[in-house]
Amino acid sequence: MNSPLLELTLPEDVDVRTSLIERTKYASDASHYLNVPQAVIVAKNAGEVAQAFAEGAARGVPVTLRSGGTSLAGQSSGEGILVDVRRHFKSVEVLDRGQRVRVQPGSTIRSINARLNLYGHKLGPDPASSSAATIGGVIANNSSGMACGTEFNTYRTLESMTFILPSGTMINTADADADDKLARQEPELVEILIRLQRRVRDNAESVATIRRHFALKNTMGYGLNSFLDFDSPVKLLEHLIIGSEGTLAFVAEAVFRTVPISKFATTTVAVFDDLDSATRALPDLLDTGAATLELMDSSSIKVGQALKGVPEAITGFDVDKQAALLIEYHANEAEELHSREQAGAKLLSELPLRSPAAFSQDAVDRAVAWAFRNGLYASVAGARKSGTTALLEDVVVPVGDLAPTCESLQELFVRHGYDDAVIFGHAKDGNIHFLLTDRFEGDEALGRYNDFNEGLVSLILSAEGNLKAEHGTGRAMAPYVRRQYGDELYEVHLELKRACDPRGIMNPGVIIDEDPEAHIKNIKLNPQVEERIDNCVECGYCEPVCPSRNLTMTPRQRIAVRRAWVKAVEEGRTADAEELAHDYEYQGIDTCAVDSMCVTACPVGIDTGKYVKELRAKRNNKVLSTGWAAAAQAWPAVPAVASVALTGVSFLPTGLVKKITDVGRALVGDDVMPQYQPELGKGGKLRSRMGTLVGDKTATPTAVYVPACVNTMFGRAEGGDNIGTSNAFIALLERSGQSLMVPKEIDSMCCGTPWTSKGMTKGHEIMEQRVQHILLNATDHGRLPVISDASSCSEGFKAMAEKVGITVIDAVAFTVDHILPQLEVKHPLESLTVHPTCSSKHLGIIDDLETVARAAAKEVHIPVDWNCCGYAGDRGMLHPELTASATQAEAAEVKELDSLYHASLNRTCELGMERATGREYEHVLELLEIASR
Repeated sequence: MNSPLLELTLPEDVDVRTSLIERTKYASDASHYLNVPQAVIVAKNAGEVAQAFAEGAARGVPVTLRSGGTSLAGQSSGEGILVDVRRHFKSVEVLDRGQRVRVQPGSTIRSINARLNLYGHKLGPDPASSSAATIGGVIANNSSGMACGTEFNTYRTLESMTFILPSGTMINTADADADDKLARQEPELVEILIRLQRRVRDNAESVATIRRHFALKNTMGYGLNSFLDFDSPVKLLEHLIIGSEGTLAFVAEAVFRTVPISKFATTTVAVFDDLDSATRALPDLLDTGAATLELMDSSSIKVGQALKGVPEAITGFDVDKQAALLIEYHANEAEELHSREQAGAKLLSELPLRSPAAFSQDAVDRAVAWAFRNGLYASVAGARKSGTTALLEDVVVPVGDLAPTCESLQELFVRHGYDDAVIFGHAKDGNIHFLLTDRFEGDEALGRYNDFNEGLVSLILSAEGNLKAEHGTGRAMAPYVRRQYGDELYEVHLELKRACDPRGIMNPGVIIDEDPEAHIKNIKLNPQVEERIDNCVECGYCEPVCPSRNLTMTPRQRIAVRRAWVKAVEEGRTADAEELAHDYEYQGIDTCAVDSMCVTACPVGIDTGKYVKELRAKRNNKVLSTGWAAAAQAWPAVPAVASVALTGVSFLPTGLVKKITDVGRALVGDDVMPQYQPELGKGGKLRSRMGTLVGDKTATPTAVYVPACVNTMFGRAEGGDNIGTSNAFIALLERSGQSLMVPKEIDSMCCGTPWTSKGMTKGHEIMEQRVQHILLNATDHGRLPVISDASSCSEGFKAMAEKVGITVIDAVAFTVDHILPQLEVKHPLESLTVHPTCSSKHLGIIDDLETVARAAAKEVHIPVDWNCCGYAGDRGMLHPELTASATQAEAAEVKELDSLYHASLNRTCELGMERATGREYEHVLELLEIASR
């Protein structure tokens, strides 16, 4: 934390950050290393990246490129200047109906594949971290994955790239004259490349070594196979940059050839008696045409048994020595798939399994199996002892040598005291990962780790394997590159690095490091923090779904900074602790949407949203807490007053009202008083006006209806034919012959979200007790379910009511099951774009939302880039910049889709999307009501 700050001489419009909190939040990646940069540049374009290179060269400081930060070997953290090439580099352009795709480095694999999926194609690389891993990192590491192997990795599927060398030279390798441009601008580099190529090709031993190592997955060192595979200097350099981990150049854009998605797949998880049986079965399973064979040892299974939503095959037994294989077959014809499945099933029936393995083509079963496997690293690492560091390595050997290698590896674990070590990985390729957890601190612990490493290197190289298969060399294996390749090819590494980066500024210490102890320096030593967040492995899976990710902080960063604050306190660095605490108020607490979308992506189930709510509760002053408790007591009046107030101010000029609220915000704080927004419009009407029986009043009530109070506070969308959410739902009930009861005390009820989001625990307790009492009476002690017509309110009522045995169903889900079967849609709308919400994700009703939308409209779109809008009740009024940032990508897509209608299933979210897009958003039930009149 005490590294000197850099005084950079960049143009004023370049986003340079040097505060402690900015440098701290960017310091951590998913690896076991921690390097704090001296400055962070959030580059807006390739030109600013080139400027960062020039600054690094002029000042003699390192430059590290950072996109996703899921890297496990320390290649995306560094001292000096760290350049964020994720935030403004997210363009994805599908070409040739999905057969090719042009991408920028900040796009995640999942987001690219979501666009390609519309055309039946996908990227070749398929890392387990695809939800968070960016294509920039995939190129930099030559990442592979589950089914990718060596056939479909970046090296094999990249068509062209635009790269920037440390000198500032920019080359698009797709240009017909790219070789001439490179020769003109970098004559010395081209000369060295040609000389190195000749040196490699003329040495029979070097050729044999390269062929042997690159016959397997290999991300150890540079891609020396490029010297054998390409003649053109540009194509040679292009492929050397692949897998160079940010040490040779920046890839500003790339074009990939995609691979078609198999039409059919069948999956099983087979549990073997032991690891040896599982690994010895691999060659025969490969012969049956298995597309993927994912290995999980007994420790992996133990961790899985403690998680929710895992394959049934790994549950229901006491784990001893068992091991599992996730086996999958792909085909484009049903008959072909059946044949492969039968061959696999026959072989498995003859093998030592704990129980028969059943294949399934069901999409849900497949998703469950892969969700477990894809999150295995973070899940296993998350189960480590508090205060220890998770260290993940990956190696590869020929498949036939995998069984004895795993046996020897387990012996190494025992010998060096790594009793909790775990083995899993891509067994089809002979590629296994293993996880060690320890407090890598002090001579004893570091000595043990060093001795283990020496044993590992000897084991893998004696089997003619590679010390890195897909995670990259990084800092973890840099000291061992010479051991794998020998002196001659290591010298080729050194000359290549000097030729591309003569000043040595590009990510020094990664891939090339002459220090034999470099791999045990700057190891991340996390202090213990609050139990809710303590098992975070900083994998970054949470980041793509976080509404504040492009504004202030992501969940990973909130946790990393909290750890840094605790460490500063423990070490007596008072000034650092105070600075972090002060800046954390806005970045970490105020601008968190507390929507808990992070927990839907977190493999270890950390809910940073709930954590931030707890922080808000701790900081709430007595006056505010008392006021919100009083609001709970007097709730019948609050929505009514809000409605009247909004209706009144709607007749005034928006600018005037906004100025008034801005004055109030200046006096009491902008995290206390909302800012008036023009989309708010007029208020709604009291819920009690609808009486105690709604729908077809001749029918027997089947549920209790609790219309949301947000529909009282914020009225229906202006204009058009809509009649408001509650009226629309009642009309649909009438048309389908349904009847629901409304509690007579409805005006005094609220889902509790206004209190939980602010950490006002006393007020929430008051409201929860009231709601439970009213609903127990109304539902005949839980005999009837409860229906709510705003997704966030459904989620809030669900949390309250389930504690006393009452079922809560969102009105959209109720509509799918009970209204649509009896409803005639007479004139469906032409086109509709739908915004799912964070609460609909938590409730698991996004499919229901789409079903209702497709019933109401002929053409339905769900934006690929949809995310929580960040409106979060009133958070979007307290901090409108949060909603603006959260909706930016989705809003651009919505405008491009240009549908006639737009819908969601929560009024405040509809308001947030209206502000972001300039389109009118309505509840999807309002549109269904219009279509079925």
